Amino acid sequence: MTEQTALPETGAVEGKPDAAVVRDALGVGVAVGLSGFAFGVTSAGSGLTLAQTCALSLLVFTGASQFALVGALAAGGNPLTAAAGAFFLGVRNAFYGLRLSQLLALPRAVRPFAAQWVIDETTAVALAQPTRRGVRIGFTVTGLTLYVLWNLTTLLGALGAEAIGDTAAWGLDAAGPAVFLALLAPMLKSTTERTVAGLAVLLGLGLLPVLPAGVPVLVAAVAAPLVLWARGRRAGGAVVNRDDREASAAEGER
Repeated sequence: MTEQTALPETGAVEGKPDAAVVRDALGVGVAVGLSGFAFGVTSAGSGLTLAQTCALSLLVFTGASQFALVGALAAGGNPLTAAAGAFFLGVRNAFYGLRLSQLLALPRAVRPFAAQWVIDETTAVALAQPTRRGVRIGFTVTGLTLYVLWNLTTLLGALGAEAIGDTAAWGLDAAGPAVFLALLAPMLKSTTERTVAGLAVLLGLGLLPVLPAGVPVLVAAVAAPLVLWARGRRAGGAVVNRDDREASAAEGER
């Protein structure tokens, strides 16, 4: 908690002026916001109406959860199962909020509105800033740009899907998963993260033929605790072996 609340309030610390923060935030917001088109196409192709598709982007506004929901529905999954999968993907935003609440230090009246913009991209831009002013600018510019573009391109994608008819015939049903993978891949920086992602893919694809649509996504969520448990056991074993070696060495010296 100490490092989160000790941010300088203002100033171009470490050569990071406001203009640079705005530029970075706009870059992220525009790049990701345009992918809302893929969601609009995917959602319309899964059978949701134009109003339902736009409502998801306006109210849910978390790309991974939206893609998971419409993907499960398109595969014929139960709506409750599809919603559960989307919910579990969206839970991570609550943890982002715990971190950002300390960094942003917003007035209580503003926090419920800011919570709508607590997603992967706004969190990444905000955490990269060295001052509280930079955090607020990065969060606000990224959130506003992404929210406006995501909803606009969702509308255009849904309208486009209705105009071209069968999205599967054009291969547009794969647009959602492709965009999601493109957003996810740069975030997998450590070996543990890559292992979790790989195991989740194996679980999801392996169980796809035998479980109802939407359920494999829920089962794939156990990849994270499994990998962390295995990592903990391996680390614990290494500590035990090291202690044994030290004890043997000390015994030999005596």
